[in-house]
Amino acid sequence: MIEFDVEGMTCGGCVRSVTKAIQAIDPGARVEVDLATKKVTVDTAVRHEEVTEAIIDAGYDVSAWTVR
Repeated sequence: MIEFDVEGMTCGGCVRSVTKAIQAIDPGARVEVDLATKKVTVDTAVRHEEVTEAIIDAGYDVSAWTVR
């Protein structure tokens, strides 16, 4: 699992956008978004660089990531 710090998320629409962007590159990815902490946890086999790029392409900033 990879945890990302994502800036710019403010509502349920943001949650859907980030989730959709990640699942576009890995339809089987499990995505959990916590708006309060701005954390996105992803269970995927895709490399973190690809997930980061997908989040950025969706219009959000990734300030950090950690493998858990």
